[in-house]
Amino acid sequence: MNIARTSALMHNSTEEPNRPFSLREGGQPEMRRRSGSWSGANESEEEIEAMNLARNNRLLINSTVTEQGSSVSQAEEKMRRKLRFFFMNPIEKWQAKRRFPFKFIVQLIKIVLVTAQLWWFAKGRYGHINYTWDNRISFSHLFLRDWDPMREVDTYPPATGPMALYKIDDFFDTIDFAALGYANLTNSIGPYYYPTIDNTITPMEFCMKNYKEGIIFGFNESYVFNSEIVESCVNLTFPVNATEFSSAEYLSKKNVSINFSALVSASLNFAIKTVNFRSAGPISPPDCYRFDIEIDFDNSDHDGQMMLSLDAQATRLYCNGVAKYNSDSMVGSVLRTLMNVTVIVICSISLILCSRALIRAQQLKWETVRFFKTTYGKELSSKGKMEFINFWYIMIIANDLLIISGSAIKEEIERKQFGGDQWNICSLLLGTGNLLVWFGVLRYLGFFKTYNVLILTLQRAAPRVARFSLCALIIYAGFTFCGWLILGPYHMKFRSLSTTSECLFSLINGDDMFATFSIMSEKSMMLWWFSRIYLYLFIALFIYVVLSLFISLIMDAYETIKCYYQEGFPKSDLMEFVSQCTEPPSSNRFRTDSFTNDLTDLLKWLWCCRRNPVIDGDDEPILQ
Repeated sequence: MNIARTSALMHNSTEEPNRPFSLREGGQPEMRRRSGSWSGANESEEEIEAMNLARNNRLLINSTVTEQGSSVSQAEEKMRRKLRFFFMNPIEKWQAKRRFPFKFIVQLIKIVLVTAQLWWFAKGRYGHINYTWDNRISFSHLFLRDWDPMREVDTYPPATGPMALYKIDDFFDTIDFAALGYANLTNSIGPYYYPTIDNTITPMEFCMKNYKEGIIFGFNESYVFNSEIVESCVNLTFPVNATEFSSAEYLSKKNVSINFSALVSASLNFAIKTVNFRSAGPISPPDCYRFDIEIDFDNSDHDGQMMLSLDAQATRLYCNGVAKYNSDSMVGSVLRTLMNVTVIVICSISLILCSRALIRAQQLKWETVRFFKTTYGKELSSKGKMEFINFWYIMIIANDLLIISGSAIKEEIERKQFGGDQWNICSLLLGTGNLLVWFGVLRYLGFFKTYNVLILTLQRAAPRVARFSLCALIIYAGFTFCGWLILGPYHMKFRSLSTTSECLFSLINGDDMFATFSIMSEKSMMLWWFSRIYLYLFIALFIYVVLSLFISLIMDAYETIKCYYQEGFPKSDLMEFVSQCTEPPSSNRFRTDSFTNDLTDLLKWLWCCRRNPVIDGDDEPILQ
C-alpha cells in the first residue's frame, strides 16, 4: 500500500510540472485545484476551467468596485475643492490659484470715481436749485402784491398764515400789480428781459376755470349748478413802462365777466429770460435761462379764501454771447465728460463681472445638485441652494444700472440738453446708486470677523423683525387712521394722512411731545379729552412695549451671533460637505487643478459661448 501510494504520488509529481497552472486573462497563472479525494485523482478539464472562470470573475468584480470607489472618492475631493474655492474670499483665491481680484479692484475704483462724480454734480445742482429759488423769491417781490419777507423763511409752526385773497377788489388789484411789474421789468435789479428776440414785451395770458353753471340764490337757499368745468383764456396787452393798468376795465372791454361763485381757479402766465454771470471760476461760462412764471389763484374750496401762489419753472437755454474768460474754458467741460464716460465704463465692467459671477454660480449650483443626486442619491437642500445666490452681486448690479443711467442724464444736463425736471431725476439716480455703492463696501468688511457682526446680526434678526414689524404696523395703521379722522380738523399735525403718520412716528422717537399735546384746539372738550387718552395710549404702547420688544429682538440676534462665534455657526448640508476639505488655501492641490486665467476666460466668455463653460477655475464639469 505504501509502495503503491508512493509510486502514485511520484507519478503525479512527474506529470504536474507539465500542467501545474492555467493562465487567466492578462497572462496571470491560475493553480489547478485538486479534488481532495483520497485517491488523489484530478478534476476534469471542464470543471477546472469553470472554477478558474468563476474566480476570475470574482477578482474582476472586486477590482471594478475598488476602481469605482476610488473614482467616486476622487470626484468628491475635486468637487469639495471646487466648492471650497468658490466660497473663498478674494485674498484666499489669490493664495489658492493666484487669481487676481478683478471685481474687488473694480469696486474700489468705482467707489472713488462715483463719489467724486457725486460731489461734482452736487455742487452744480446746489448752485442751480439755489439760483432758481432765489429768482422765485425775486419774482414774488416783483409780481405778488403784499408779499411778506417772513414767508421766505421756512419755520415750524409757520410764522404766517397762507397767502390768500378775500375781496374782489384784492383779486383785480393783484392782477394789476403783476401786470405793472411785468411792464416795468427793466426797473428790477436782476438782469431780466422779455422772451422775444428784440426784447419787446409780450402779452400776459390770463386763464380761468369755471363751472359751466354756478348761480347761487342765498336768500332762498337755491342754486343753479353744472359741475362741468370750462376753461377760457385771454391775453392782457399793455405797453412797456406803463404806470396804470386796470384789469377789471380791460376784461370788461373784452366782454369777459368773472362769476366768483362759479370760479374754480385762475392763473396768470408769462415768461422771462435772464443770464447768470456766476463766479464759479475761470473755466465756468455763463448760463442762460428762461423762467415760465405762473401766478395761481385757487378758489376750488369756495370757502371765501382764494389761495395765492407763484411758481417759476427754469429751463436752461443755449447762450450766443461772446464771453471773455480763461482760454482753458474747455477744460472743465472736457473733465466733466471724461469723468462721466469713465464712470460709465467702470460701472459697465462691474456689471459684466457681477453678472458673469451670478451666471457661473447658478451653473455650479446645478452641477452640485446633479452631483448630490448621483453620488448620494438625495436632493441638495433649499438652504444649500441659497448659498449660491450672492445678494451682494445683485445689489452691485442694481447700483451699476442706476449710476450708468444717472451719468448719461448728467452728461445731457452738462451739454445743456435737458428738461426742467432732469436735475431731480439725475440726483435721484446718482444718489441712490452711490448709497448702494457704499453699502457694497460692507461685503468686503464682512471678510473680517470683527467687522461682520453687524451684517450677521441683521441677517439673523431679519425674519423675526419682519414678522414683528407686520404686527406693529397693523396697530400703527389703526392709530393713524383714527387720529386723522378724529383729530384732523382740530390739530395741525393731523390734517392729512401723511402728516398724521409723521407725527406719530416722531412721538415714538420722543420728538416734540409737549407741542403735540398743547396744539390741540379746545373747541370740542370731548375731542380734547379724547386726544389726551389717544396720545397717552399710543406713546405708552409703542415706546414702552413695542419699541422695547423690537430692541430685544435685535439683542437676542446679537447674543446668538456671539454664541456662534464661540461654538461655531450652523451649517447647511452643502457647507458640511465643503467643510470636509481641510486643505489650506495655499495648498498645491488647488493649483494642480486645471484652471484658466480669469481675464482670458472673461474675454472668451464675452466673445463666444462655449459648450462646457468654465466654473470658477475648472476647465470641465465633474459630472457629464
